[in-house]
Amino acid sequence: MIAPVFFYSALIVMIGAFLSVLRILFGPSVPDRVVGVDTLNTLIVAGMILLGAAYDRTIYIDIAIVYALLSYIGTLAIARYLQGGLE
Repeated sequence: MIAPVFFYSALIVMIGAFLSVLRILFGPSVPDRVVGVDTLNTLIVAGMILLGAAYDRTIYIDIAIVYALLSYIGTLAIARYLQGGLE
């Protein structure tokens, strides 16, 4: 059984994820939506780390590190595209 600390932490991460999904759906501009996606990716990484700590599995933390790296590279590519650098 998961400790209540991990449950409440996961609940806070899910509330943040819901708010960032709202930001993605109702963002007035494309950069606002990109910020929402980046925030959602960060919260997904936080959720994976919480799962890894709750179930005492290091594979979740390893996957979270790789996912964070790919998310960062993706955000940089989108920012460069929006700036007009990719053609």
